[in-house]
Amino acid sequence: MKVRAAKGLQCPMEDNPRAFITDDAKGVEVADTSYYRRLIADGSLEEVPQKAKGGDQ
Repeated sequence: MKVRAAKGLQCPMEDNPRAFITDDAKGVEVADTSYYRRLIADGSLEEVPQKAKGGDQ
């Protein structure tokens, strides 16, 4: 899943607490784990919408 920090925040990566997820609009690809789900639930992280792939028009 792709996530970014809420505006003005930084969140530590699960496997490297010295690396941070920022509020960059592009977001960062992370594993779908309970750690990131908890940060989404408390408002620290936001899921970045995935662009639709394929040919449905």
